[in-house]
Amino acid sequence: MTFYDKVQESAQYVESRCKEKPTIGIILGSGLGSLVDMMEDKVIIPYKDIPGFPQSHVAGHAGNLVIGRIGAQVIAAMQGRFHYYEGFEMKEVTYPVYVMKLLGIESLIVTNACGGINRSFVPGDLMILTDYINMLGKNSLIGENDERFGVRFPDMSEAYSKELIEKAEQAAEKLDISYKKGVYAIFSGPCYETAAEIRAYETLGADAIGMSTVPETIAANYLGMKVFGIACITNMATGIATKKHTHEEVVRIANESSSKLCAWVKQLLLDF
Repeated sequence: MTFYDKVQESAQYVESRCKEKPTIGIILGSGLGSLVDMMEDKVIIPYKDIPGFPQSHVAGHAGNLVIGRIGAQVIAAMQGRFHYYEGFEMKEVTYPVYVMKLLGIESLIVTNACGGINRSFVPGDLMILTDYINMLGKNSLIGENDERFGVRFPDMSEAYSKELIEKAEQAAEKLDISYKKGVYAIFSGPCYETAAEIRAYETLGADAIGMSTVPETIAANYLGMKVFGIACITNMATGIATKKHTHEEVVRIANESSSKLCAWVKQLLLDF
């Protein structure tokens, strides 16, 4: 079975479970899965039930694909994503984005919990992603290309849609939500970064750092989707923070910021 056939099989299974056709996809990071509580007419499909879907085992990730409505928009929301550090291949990390493409998704919203490098940030801040720096040494498009998905050499000059950023800024203004904007750097994890690495990333122009989001961003652009990204700054990065990192603390801060982020995303979707 080719990769395309495998993705098609997954998409057909999802379509068999829900009546409506989603056009917006959302990937929810650690502690940020509560957006699905705002969705109506939900169909919850565990990843384990979808043929070909990877399985995540990270705390704070529920492991469901949820199809439902927010306002007039039909959404496909991922409660939990797949990370390179779990041992997944890049095609597995980005597999759900390919499935979303065949489901009819045109725009993708990616969220994550990450560390702040920009010294004007504080834990709990929300940051609009304006660009990324890929420090993995891996690209999610490496391998044989299938033209049915996209071109061999996709453009990344607008990895995060300026149109969607503008809509999000307008939505934030309506709700009086403050936010930052910045460049997101990815490194592999699963250990947290060293102080020396953070000094290097800061020199390169990164405002925040995490272990996700970029592979999906690359794949979604390749697949012709518009992408919008929001990061929740859950801690300051090593060498800037005054205490050691724990995943429990990351999830706690993400949960605290979740209501603000969810309200923002909901308003953005209502304005689509």
